[in-house]
Amino acid sequence: MLLLAGVSFLLGGILAGLWFHRSSSEPERLSASTRSLLGQLPASVTLRYHCRLDSPDPTLQAFAGRVVQLLQSVQAAGGGKIQLSLCDTPSSTSPATAAADGLRPFNLDKGEACFLGIAVTSGSHRETIARLQPEWEAALECDLARAIFSVATAAGSARSAPEVARPGVEIIASLHRLLPDGTTVSMAEADAIFHSEFLKECGEVGAAGEAEVNAAQRQVVQAQNEGSLAALAAARENLLQVQLARTGKLKEIAERLYLRQVAFQQMPQMQSPLPAAPR
Repeated sequence: MLLLAGVSFLLGGILAGLWFHRSSSEPERLSASTRSLLGQLPASVTLRYHCRLDSPDPTLQAFAGRVVQLLQSVQAAGGGKIQLSLCDTPSSTSPATAAADGLRPFNLDKGEACFLGIAVTSGSHRETIARLQPEWEAALECDLARAIFSVATAAGSARSAPEVARPGVEIIASLHRLLPDGTTVSMAEADAIFHSEFLKECGEVGAAGEAEVNAAQRQVVQAQNEGSLAALAAARENLLQVQLARTGKLKEIAERLYLRQVAFQQMPQMQSPLPAAPR
């Protein structure tokens, strides 16, 4: 719980700042690998975003808005193959329709059921991100790309994966480390293991960078106390660069999460073992 709280604080603060910092540059909102993947989908995909919130929590409301921005970027990168449906009004969604799409209700002890999730469909194939949470924001782009790739590949006639999805030596080695017996692990079980590793790695990044961020924040306070506008501007820029550097590391961790998911999904884990571990 302490690790999760720490990661939630870390991702909430840094990633919110990153979204704001990059809001004027739509193409850069997605990673290069995500854009490449979405540009090669073998079948059309529909995204249904259910947002039914009975909560005044400004953090959750802001997160829900950033999810819309991410989905719009994903749709734009799909080259016309991704349709987006925003089910975020009483007339466009209901507990029944959200539940039918596989979403998980929450806030039941405080009032009307809330839903915040995404259904990804292509033909008869569907994957659901049952409940979106701010603490998983760093992994959302990768989770969504994997789900889109999964249903599009299942529905389409092309079965070969794009170049970006082919696992490298490091990813295969990490699969052997995390899943020593891949033939007995389901996709859901593997996802849970991958997300656990993601949280662990995020916690390590947060702990390693805490001293550097604290030092940069103290420089800002010191410059404010001294009244030097030039020093204050330099201190703020330094703090931003420190935060962006740490966010970059989080993006790399999320990228590894995505590559592990796609690599595992591509392998017939129920019929044959993982590829040989690199020596």
